[in-house]
Amino acid sequence: MAIDITERFSQYLGKQLPSKHVGILRALFGAMMVFSCTRFITLGWIQEQYVKPIMHFPYLGFEWVTSLGSPGMEILFALMLCSAVGVMFGAWYRVSIIILFLTFTYIELIDKTYYLNHYYFVSITAFLFCLLPAHAGFSVDALRHKSQHRPTLPLWMLDVFKLQIAIVYLHAGFAKINSSWLIDAMPLRLWMPANDTLPLVGGLMVIPWMPWVFSWAGMLFDTTVPVFLLNRLTRPYAYIAVIFFHTVTGMMFQIGVFPLVMIAMTTSFFLADKKYVVQRESETAQQRRSSKVLLSVLAVHFFIQIAVPWRYVFYPGNLFWTEEGYRFGWRVMLVEKAGTALFTVEDRATHRKGVVANCDFLNEHQEKQMAIQPDMIVQYAHYLHDIYAQRGITDPIVRAEAWVTMNGRASRLLVDPHRDLGRVNLGIGRSDWIISYE
Repeated sequence: MAIDITERFSQYLGKQLPSKHVGILRALFGAMMVFSCTRFITLGWIQEQYVKPIMHFPYLGFEWVTSLGSPGMEILFALMLCSAVGVMFGAWYRVSIIILFLTFTYIELIDKTYYLNHYYFVSITAFLFCLLPAHAGFSVDALRHKSQHRPTLPLWMLDVFKLQIAIVYLHAGFAKINSSWLIDAMPLRLWMPANDTLPLVGGLMVIPWMPWVFSWAGMLFDTTVPVFLLNRLTRPYAYIAVIFFHTVTGMMFQIGVFPLVMIAMTTSFFLADKKYVVQRESETAQQRRSSKVLLSVLAVHFFIQIAVPWRYVFYPGNLFWTEEGYRFGWRVMLVEKAGTALFTVEDRATHRKGVVANCDFLNEHQEKQMAIQPDMIVQYAHYLHDIYAQRGITDPIVRAEAWVTMNGRASRLLVDPHRDLGRVNLGIGRSDWIISYE
C-alpha cells in the first residue's frame, strides 16, 4: 500500500502543464494588486492610516515594523505599485514579486487596526508566487530572455494555489458551524436590513427569514465549494456561485478588493484542469533539486496554514469575545462588536487622576477597533503610560472601562477596570485581565 501511494505521488509530481497557465494566474494576481494599490493611493488612505496617526498598533513580535512617515510611506506605496506592474507583465519578475511581497506585508504589519483576512491572503499568495517560476511563460521575461522560458511547468505549481484557496474556504465554513451563526442568524440579522438599498438583492435583505437562509447558504458554500470546483462537471456552476457570493459580500461589507482577488485566483481550478496536463518535460538535476526544496518549504507552509487557525482551542472563553487566536483564522464577518473605552491615568505618587481624550492620540477607526479588542486596549494603555510619564506623571497607573456589545446583546465590561493595564505584559499565554463572557 505504501509503495502504491509513493508511486502515485511520484506520478503526480511528473505531471506537467503549459507554463503559460501559471503565467496567466500570475498576471491576474498582478492586475488585482495594481488596482488595489492605485485605489489605496487615490483614496488618500496613505495619509489617513499611516502618516497622520500619532501611534500604531503593531503585531506581537513585530514592534520594529513602524510607519516611515511622509514621504517614506508614499515612496513605499509607489514601490509596491511598480512591483505589482512588474508581476502583472512578468517583467523582472523575481525582483518584482519579492518587492511586492515585502512591501505589502510590511505595510500590513504596521497597524493591526486595519487587519482583514484578504490582506493576509494577498501576503500568502505573493509568498507562494515568490517560490515559483511564474515568469516561465506568458511574460515579458520569457520573451526577452529565452533561457527563462520553459514550455511546461509541474502541475503542482498551480495546485498549491488551489490548496490555499480550499484552506481559506474550508476554515471559513467550519468557523460558521456555531449556534450564533446557524441558529440565531447573527450577525446577519443586524447587517442585512441596513443593506436594503443594494441593487438586485436589496429587496431580499428585509425579508424576516432571509438571514437564516444567508447564514446556512454561507456555511454550505464555504464547506462545499472547493469540492465542486475540483469536479470538472460542477466547476462552471461552482464558479458562478463564487462570483455571486463574492459580489454580494463585496457590496454588503467594506472588504476592499478581496472579492476580486478570490474570483481571480479561483480561475486556478480551470487553468489546472487535467485536459491541459502534458507529459513530463525532461528536468535537469538542478531543477529536480530545486523542486525537492520547494516542496519541502510548501509542506511546512501548508502545515502552518492548516494548524494556525485552530490555535484558539488552547484559549479558554468565548473566542469572539476575547479574540485570542482569532486573527489569521479565516473567520470572515462572523461577529458584530461595538464599544467604548474610557481610560483614566493616575499619578502613583499623588493619586491625582485624569480622563484621557482618546481622539487626541487615535484616529476614528483606531479608536473604534481598540475599544473592542483586548490586546489593542493593553497596547494603548502602554502607550499612555509612556506618554504621561514623559509629561511628568509619576509611574502612571492606566485603567480602562471598556463596555462592549456583541451581536446585539447588552453591553458588558471587556477588561478588568481595576487592573493597571500599563503593567500588563502581552504574550501568547492566557490573558487573565479579560473578563469572561459567560
